[in-house]
Amino acid sequence: MGVAAPVTPARPAAAPPARSAWLFRWFRRYARRDLARHFHAVRLARAGRPPADPPGPLIVVLSHASLWDLMVGLYLTELFPGRAVYTPMDAAALAKYRFLGRLGAFGIEMGTLRGAAQFLQTSRAILGDEANTLWVTAQGRFTDVRQRPLRLRPGVGHLAADTPRGTMLPLALEYPSWTERTPEALARFGEPLDLAAHRGRTPREWTAAVEQALTAAMDALAADAIHQDPAAFETLISGRAGIGGVYDLWRRLTARLRGRCFRPEHGEEAP
Repeated sequence: MGVAAPVTPARPAAAPPARSAWLFRWFRRYARRDLARHFHAVRLARAGRPPADPPGPLIVVLSHASLWDLMVGLYLTELFPGRAVYTPMDAAALAKYRFLGRLGAFGIEMGTLRGAAQFLQTSRAILGDEANTLWVTAQGRFTDVRQRPLRLRPGVGHLAADTPRGTMLPLALEYPSWTERTPEALARFGEPLDLAAHRGRTPREWTAAVEQALTAAMDALAADAIHQDPAAFETLISGRAGIGGVYDLWRRLTARLRGRCFRPEHGEEAP
């Protein structure tokens, strides 16, 4: 999930890249199981739910702090049922993991004019269908969630200026540790940007607008994370809880002797 450098738009591609819908659904189920194994919970901020049916084609711009962004983003596509999902990816990395191409990833040559042309041309073909979504990590590299300003790649601004209608939606992701051995995976969508309502913006102005919207979503999620209040979130996946090993075995035996139900959570959250 990355954005290459900007360039004058190339001629549109005839069709979006080929993808396998059934393989994508299977891998999304795998992603859910994998997230449950590695996180205490996957949570979506109640104050940051996405619109139920965003108008036109959809571009989701994610923050990019971890390798887990791919799996969490993949699972969150469930929030947009009926939409095909695509994402740009470094061509060299895609060559190593070719099966990702069947899931909707398409290769671009990062940091080159050719890659910029590939990105805009393929994105135009994808966004020509209102049932499609494009998920991009516009920071272009792993970046700590506390870094400000964000410094998005300019390609995201060119993409917005090049797309006549649709919705651009910021998505903040964060992976803090709260009271359990495994971390939380937190997500919060920001305010949607209507592409058709701002047709006069230049690519530079669009880049600044997306940076501002994504920063606001990340700041709001950071405040949610600091409060460590599960009630502020909708729990999408419940994963592993407890310390594990001998410690949890002792807690389980103690609870049984006292006639109580064993709760593996170290904190006070109900199972």
